[in-house]
Amino acid sequence: MPLVKSKSKEALSKNIATEIRAGKPPKQAAAIAYSVQREAKKMSKGGDPRLSVSRGEKLPTSQGAGLTEKGRQKFNRATGANLKAPAPNPKTKSDAARKKSFCARMSGMPGPKRDEKGNLTRKAASLKRWNCPGW
Repeated sequence: MPLVKSKSKEALSKNIATEIRAGKPPKQAAAIAYSVQREAKKMSKGGDPRLSVSRGEKLPTSQGAGLTEKGRQKFNRATGANLKAPAPNPKTKSDAARKKSFCARMSGMPGPKRDEKGNLTRKAASLKRWNCPGW
């Protein structure tokens, strides 16, 4: 049975009981339940789910940076967010507004366009992928 991802005491107790019923020793069951509770607290505070290029959750800078569909789904599940795919060529007014907002927000971020090796930084690659003006 899946564990309850919540920071409440009730969820902690339920998770410990679930792990003990699954055959885990009580100390190990408590450790697992506390770990789940810690993660839930972290996510409720806007925590960062670990996303990886090697697992296919985000794109390398050579392909434009940003999250893949798999990465967006993982982030949405972990944080309760509703991330959408990039809109480099918007078809609706709302997508055009998202693009304008993204370009304005990211263009104002500090940092170079290229790293010391001459490659685009993640910021620059994402601006290029969104077809922001000036990139």
